[in-house]
Amino acid sequence: MRTGIVYTETVIYSAPEAFTKDAPYQTAIVSLDGGGRVTARVSGERVAIGDRVDEIEERDGVPYFRKALA
Repeated sequence: MRTGIVYTETVIYSAPEAFTKDAPYQTAIVSLDGGGRVTARVSGERVAIGDRVDEIEERDGVPYFRKALA
């Protein structure tokens, strides 16, 4: 799985119809350690710009990251 650093983040309160049951939820743009960036959902504890994150899964083509444990 991929790792990286949060480049920017936001919390979605007014979600599109397909995701209203998930709101509020956090999304982030992650600068990947291997290069490039990816837009992802954040699972678990809220992250901030500069936090290290680990990819934990992919659902319907959407990567999910969480704050790195250490």
